[in-house]
Amino acid sequence: MRMLEALAAASAPLSVSDLGAAIGVDQPRASRLVQQGVERGLVRREADPDDARRTRIALTDEGRKLARGMRGERRETLGRALAAFTDEEQAELSRLLTKLADNWDA
Repeated sequence: MRMLEALAAASAPLSVSDLGAAIGVDQPRASRLVQQGVERGLVRREADPDDARRTRIALTDEGRKLARGMRGERRETLGRALAAFTDEEQAELSRLLTKLADNWDA
């Protein structure tokens, strides 16, 4: 699922190495995940226009549909959880999450 999310978020198809880095796995594990995705019809390999020795990984229509569905489910779950918060609590949560994100690499 992380592979599909990373590919959906990317502005262009990714190399296996770049995909591995995006989801936090080594290149051999990324290659196995790609192969599983290809077998399930969720991703496809395509030639890298800049380097004929390399391939890039892209979502198929089915993979894109699945990735969109996952994001939609998460959005709905988050919406249900936030419904219990007052407007003030939501604003405070937003402020705190922004502070956390701003200091993540600090």
